[in-house]
Amino acid sequence: MKTLWQHCNVATMANGAYSIIEDAAIVTRDEYIEWVGPRLHLPQGEYDQSVCLEGAWVTPGLIDCHTHTVFGGNRSGEFEQRLQGVSYADIAAAGGGIASTVRATRAASEDELFASARQRLLCLLRDGVTSVEIKSGYGLSLESERKILRVIRRLGEELPVTVRSTCLAAHALPPEYKDRADDYVEHICTEMLPALAAEGLVDAVDAFCEYLAFSPQQVERVFQVAQQLGLPVKLHAEQLSSLHGSSLAARYQALSADHLEFMTEEDAIAMAQSGTVAVLLPGAFYFLRETQLPPMEALRKHKVKIAIASDLNPGTSPGLSLRLMLNMACTLFRMTPEEALAGVTLHAATALGMGETHGSLEPGKVADFVAWNIDRPADLAYWLGGDLDKRVVRNGVDVTF
Repeated sequence: MKTLWQHCNVATMANGAYSIIEDAAIVTRDEYIEWVGPRLHLPQGEYDQSVCLEGAWVTPGLIDCHTHTVFGGNRSGEFEQRLQGVSYADIAAAGGGIASTVRATRAASEDELFASARQRLLCLLRDGVTSVEIKSGYGLSLESERKILRVIRRLGEELPVTVRSTCLAAHALPPEYKDRADDYVEHICTEMLPALAAEGLVDAVDAFCEYLAFSPQQVERVFQVAQQLGLPVKLHAEQLSSLHGSSLAARYQALSADHLEFMTEEDAIAMAQSGTVAVLLPGAFYFLRETQLPPMEALRKHKVKIAIASDLNPGTSPGLSLRLMLNMACTLFRMTPEEALAGVTLHAATALGMGETHGSLEPGKVADFVAWNIDRPADLAYWLGGDLDKRVVRNGVDVTF
């Protein structure tokens, strides 16, 4: 079906900039964009339907490129404890922290995990998200990681959103492998990853490179196996300390390195050379009341592509709004609204290996876009919360809730 969408202004986000077209029109054929430009230059032709967007601002569909949407349980009680002065170490010693989420996730059925994740994902979709990455990592056993990854696939099948599935088995050490991190990494590499990849459940492989998680040497072992399986890699790196995990990620041509508060200029240079995207997570920075800012000057100086994501998870970023993360990126990390919007469109698409098909409004790309009833694109980073009036189009079809 050939559709004309007109009477709008467009921020195409081509090349990571607003690239504004006023009084614009978009022509879609089935799920792809066929033409976009000034309405006065609209090519002659017939259309199966014409849609008036009533002066809306159109942007690419938002892309949340780092989430942990599927998990069991709830850790709001721990949040309350921390605010009452209980340390994270004491909470963990009492069985809390990630261990509590692992227990709850393992105990939950696939249907229970799907139902809870669906509600969280719907919040993101109502915010204008048309593509999302979801990680495993709260199962930490073959059976439970498989369960999470199956739920991730099911979410993409049953909801109007493009879902990328990432295996984060190297997220934390499961209780049955206490003090045996090398043995667990070997289990991931020889049993978990090969089995899950063979079942078609994995689009990418991630790991947590940190002093309280896995060393660069252990992560490299995971990366080597992912490479053998033909799977791209990503990395949680430099969130709490500088281990140069982002440079390691760059050596393996990682799609992204994420968090990055403690990365160095040397790391930024390595990422720039490899094309690895820097995914910043202002929700976790805010929720944990961190003070170490990501090195924005180095990232800009070396032209590293910067994406923004919600990091939706139960422990450190229970964020249900990607738009709120735009504001946090501007207020906390001093990004411009234009940089932030690029961070949840074109650069987020690149961080998922989807930059050739998603993230900007250009001919040949997938017709994912949002028509916002706003005054200017900066409004998306300006307004705190709320449900902005919008029309969401995915694969050329109106999917507005």
